[in-house]
Amino acid sequence: MDDAQVKEMVRARYGGIAEAAGGASCCAPASSCCGDTAPGTPADKSRKMGYSDAELAAVPDGANLGLGCGNPHAIAALKPGEVVVDLGSGAGFDCFLAAKQVGATGRVIGVDMTHEMLKKARENAARINAANIEFRLGELEHLPIADNTADVVLSNCVINLVPDKPQVFREAFRVLKPGGRLAISDVVNTAPLSPELQADTALLCGCIAGAAPIERVETWLLQAGFIDVQVTPQPESRELVATWAPGRGIENFVASATVEARKPKGDRIGPG
Repeated sequence: MDDAQVKEMVRARYGGIAEAAGGASCCAPASSCCGDTAPGTPADKSRKMGYSDAELAAVPDGANLGLGCGNPHAIAALKPGEVVVDLGSGAGFDCFLAAKQVGATGRVIGVDMTHEMLKKARENAARINAANIEFRLGELEHLPIADNTADVVLSNCVINLVPDKPQVFREAFRVLKPGGRLAISDVVNTAPLSPELQADTALLCGCIAGAAPIERVETWLLQAGFIDVQVTPQPESRELVATWAPGRGIENFVASATVEARKPKGDRIGPG
């Protein structure tokens, strides 16, 4: 498949997840996204990703679809008054958590390419009268956000789904203010995938076949202009990763990781 076909497959699959969401025990059909074959509710899955019960209780019903691979808030250190952009915001889970942390003087912008997810997120926001959140339709390679807007760019297990990952990091760099920071949870490749796993379209949609090696992610971030780059695999994610495709051994090839970086301060900022 070419890049356009991959993108349309991902868009259709996650649109289906949004429309199917709302069941008591599962957020989507099997093998369609990160963690959606794990047992239990979306809240159970999110606990395995590192979210606390307090965080899970702080969002409106229906915002958490259990679709992540970690908790970017654990590394984001959000402050009141900050502007946050969430890449691949889905039904709004991480946006609602961020909105509480930045407060009424801050702002959160969620970006998603899936109409169904945006509809769900906007309904969730309207239900709690969330005045400091907005959700925008857009692709991560072409963010509908002005230069130097955000203090923090968040993302949770979405960038690995995008064919042109270096362009996503260039866009994240563009929309960050000087000194702004990147706080991402995503999946990285820790060993070469077998041809069988690489060719599995369900794994491509499921945050596995599209994962990149740590060194490549670091290189892309540095080429985009970021400094203080850290990509840190999370060994404790092995059990969670195994549930995404039971019996396939994918935990031997990919792992959840935190990705941190910073846009330098100063007048002359750009790729090094």
